[in-house]
Amino acid sequence: MALSLSVVLMLGIILVVLIRQKAIKAGPALVAILFGFFLASTGMAPSINRFLNSIAQTINHITF
Repeated sequence: MALSLSVVLMLGIILVVLIRQKAIKAGPALVAILFGFFLASTGMAPSINRFLNSIAQTINHITF
């Protein structure tokens, strides 16, 4: 868990730096994919899933 969290933190920092430099190309995209992969294996994954599900349900209930 501690190792996974540190990898997620490191990849998150790298992703933020690359986004700020507006240099999103093949390499940064790979970093983003790896960030998501390692984030999914942390304890935050269920909370993120619940948050995204609640957003999807809220959007689904909007009527025009």
